[in-house]
Amino acid sequence: MKCDSSTHKVWDIFCRLVDNFGDIGVCWRLARQLASEHGIHVRLWVDRAQTIAAIAPDSTIGLNPFENGVVELIAWRPESAMPIPGELVVEAFGCELPERMITAMLQCRNPPLWINLEYLSAEAWIEGCHLLPSPHPASGLAKHFFFPGFGADTGGLLCEAGLIEARNAFRADASAQHALWKTLGAEPAARHETTISLFCYENQALGGLLDSLVAKSQPTRVLVPEGRILPALSAWHGAALRRGDRVQRGSLRIQVLPFVSQRLYDSLLWACDLNFVRGEDSLVRALWAGRPFVWQAYVQQDDAHLLKLEALLDRCLADMPAEAATAFGGIARAWNREQPLAAWLEELLAQREAIAASLESWQQRIRLSGDLATNLVSFSKSKLK
Repeated sequence: MKCDSSTHKVWDIFCRLVDNFGDIGVCWRLARQLASEHGIHVRLWVDRAQTIAAIAPDSTIGLNPFENGVVELIAWRPESAMPIPGELVVEAFGCELPERMITAMLQCRNPPLWINLEYLSAEAWIEGCHLLPSPHPASGLAKHFFFPGFGADTGGLLCEAGLIEARNAFRADASAQHALWKTLGAEPAARHETTISLFCYENQALGGLLDSLVAKSQPTRVLVPEGRILPALSAWHGAALRRGDRVQRGSLRIQVLPFVSQRLYDSLLWACDLNFVRGEDSLVRALWAGRPFVWQAYVQQDDAHLLKLEALLDRCLADMPAEAATAFGGIARAWNREQPLAAWLEELLAQREAIAASLESWQQRIRLSGDLATNLVSFSKSKLK
């Protein structure tokens, strides 16, 4: 059985949608970059393909002939028949490959390279585990652990070619910024108004944060993409909020934005002065945005998420000026511990130019190690000779 009968490289990526679109967000970005930049025929298997189609405008549903730059989005069901496997199969975030795919892999004369794509972490231990093989207990096939990360001995971060240049061009183009606000149904920022994007999990510190912005002398605009925080935001407001709704209270303006595509979300991060982000995908995009950000880790048992936060801060703050580092680290720790943010927010905004400059330097160092998609392609070439 030949694993790839076409003249194009075929890769299969399997992903289960958990609860926050983060897993599929990462897989979709990876698949899109592999297709558009490396000419790979990517079949992205998702257990809720129709739901994901909204954030995947460059996809086709179902098994289709190869089309350059296009990702196939395939409904992954228990009864799904498996095609001939591609030369590489990605098991994303421990989703477990279907037995039918493993059987098909075993029938190949040269079995595909099996990659276990892990979650992003700044913890040092991942560098010792990156690329390690592990035999599957039933099939005997080896799968290799591939860890995204911030260090040279990891798989790197997702970063499309030309992303930073596109960001810089956007910031220099007033018409592009105006087009963004028009697309989102939002007004441009008023003079001297601070613009904040708020994308987060539930957090008991939210009400205090908003109250402090209401009382500020300087006006603030908070843009909230639809998501899990809406019920808490509605409770603070005293009435249900939906997309397009606007709230004005004191010096604070709030607007609920629609759930947007990944490209629009990137532009939103580029356009804001401060970004509250969560999980994995939006953390990386906030880093590339080069603006101050406040990351909220996904809560884990025994406060394991706080260890992940500290690992990130250790790397992020290593070369940041002392006052800027204190503000950046202080607000991140307070937000993840659901503690008051008002004082930390004032310090962060006062240090935002120094923070932005430091983040720019850090991201340049990270990019020296290559991006996740390109590193994965390079590893596949070394194993599939």
